Amino acid sequence: MAARAQSTTPVRKVPIHLQSAQNRLLIKNGKVVNADGIQDADVYVEEGVIKQVGNNLIVPGGSRVIDARGKFVIPGGIDTHTHLQLPFMGTTTADDFYTGTRAALAGGTTTIIDFVIPSKGQSLIEAYKQWRERADDKVACDYALHVAVTWWSPEVQQEMEELCRDHGINSFKMFMAYKDLWQLDDTELFEAFERCKQLGAIAQVHAENGDIIKENCKKLLAAGVTGPEGHELSRPEEVEAEAVNRACVLANQVNCPLYVVHVMSKSAGQVIAEKRREGIVVYGEPIAASLATDGRNYWHTCWRHAAAHVMGPPLRPDASTPDYLMDLLANDDLSLTGTDHCTFSTAQKEMGKGDFTKIPNGVNGVEERMSLVWEKGVVSGKMDPSRFVAVTSTNAAKIFNMYPKKGCIDVGSDADIVIWDPKLEHTISVATHHSAVDFNIFEGMTCRGGPEYVIANGRVTVDEGQVKAVQGYGSFIPTPAFAPFVYDAVAEREKVHQLIKVEREGRVIAVRNTAVAAAQPSATNGEASESSLASANGVDEAIPAADHSFVAHQHFTRPPTSSGGRNMQDTTFSLSAEYPNPADESDNKRSTIRVKAPPGGHSTGLW
Repeated sequence: MAARAQSTTPVRKVPIHLQSAQNRLLIKNGKVVNADGIQDADVYVEEGVIKQVGNNLIVPGGSRVIDARGKFVIPGGIDTHTHLQLPFMGTTTADDFYTGTRAALAGGTTTIIDFVIPSKGQSLIEAYKQWRERADDKVACDYALHVAVTWWSPEVQQEMEELCRDHGINSFKMFMAYKDLWQLDDTELFEAFERCKQLGAIAQVHAENGDIIKENCKKLLAAGVTGPEGHELSRPEEVEAEAVNRACVLANQVNCPLYVVHVMSKSAGQVIAEKRREGIVVYGEPIAASLATDGRNYWHTCWRHAAAHVMGPPLRPDASTPDYLMDLLANDDLSLTGTDHCTFSTAQKEMGKGDFTKIPNGVNGVEERMSLVWEKGVVSGKMDPSRFVAVTSTNAAKIFNMYPKKGCIDVGSDADIVIWDPKLEHTISVATHHSAVDFNIFEGMTCRGGPEYVIANGRVTVDEGQVKAVQGYGSFIPTPAFAPFVYDAVAEREKVHQLIKVEREGRVIAVRNTAVAAAQPSATNGEASESSLASANGVDEAIPAADHSFVAHQHFTRPPTSSGGRNMQDTTFSLSAEYPNPADESDNKRSTIRVKAPPGGHSTGLW
């Protein structure tokens, strides 16, 4: 295994007018929550880094003090799945890298991981540079990138290596859907997984069977189903579960770590849970939408409302799905949460007014995720605050190799901190959210628990609920290959599943296949040579035999039954006590098969 790349600290761009704000901050009297436990402690921050965690801290004068009494001090959230400023389906998402990251901060998320999605045939490096240019001057919080593999070639394989080595990328996403656009076939998937394993990267999949979806869409449209409900009907739950299972099987053949994005159904979640119990290194990512709402919205009588929920894979009409997925998340059958935040306005959604296949796929969630997971997970009693931190921050930091700079409250970590008020109650609404989109799929939901303060790299960006995001303040965060959290598990699995060759003793002898000999004439006496027999039978060498007491012949019958009839288990295969002598002409001239009874045999028994 190649040596692990070392994490690098990005050079942070701090506007001159903000430099005085990024100084000293003391958070007192709170309960510090990490994935491994809770402690009463103060936290001191200086120049964007956590310098001290403990009690009775000695800090310089002039530090700002925030009283967190009765509140939780948690690591900033990491949203593993966003699509900001994405060109898709003939339009571009409503949220760009500023409005999207501003909304993230408002909800307590201090790092996002967006997706570079090259056009088919486009250089991965070229696409990566395009995304950096779009993001660097706009992001209000830190960000990292995944890169999608939308086509397959030797050039793509080479560029994957370059991205890992030189550009801080350690994850690649393959589409099993969007046929004729981004979908890879099974052979390409297998080779992509193999390449990820070689590079120490994580293979991600959008798991749906694109071939089935394409045919289903044709049938539905031909039957006159053109509305948003057709979207879910064309991609039923089993189509997602089948693709998840297939991806796990393919990845397991090369022991490649697999990450399934946006887990939307009970059956897909169950497949991942079962594979994890079998020891396969696979991570499942339910999203805010799949944990908090469902696909019954596709049958809403208002087209605008129904279309706003269209995303791929779709929300499921089974109303018990969100609770089921939350149970899997609480139990570590699923590992972490993202949002697939990919927003389109009502006007953009109306591009598919007469054809559901043309409705741009995507929903909101980057601002709402933390509060929804707290409400549905912690308030409901399914998980404790430490598990909440694990699934909203720490596990993401570990899987994508940003830990412990991100994902924990510890000395030396980035000062990405949220002061979480468990008593803060708010109702989600398009009228108050910070996204640029004009619809919110969580409209009217009430959440108990939310961020009072959000500190991003030492700067207070949400101050008593007021968002003070600054465009361009965030930085790109490299994600080195061979993340220990992932590849230590891969290495352990390889120890258990080593290939072991069986060593056998004794010389190898040739097998006579008299049936083939009879069928193939030879140069002499109408018989095939021994070498041609073995070749025709697809065998060059035959049975090893340390004890030379028997050899295979072509005729053998079992003794008759007690009633005198032929044993119905008779076979034409026999084991003789003597070797045939290849030089024995009389032996070579025997009939191919000796039959003692007509077909079907005789029987006097009662059946």
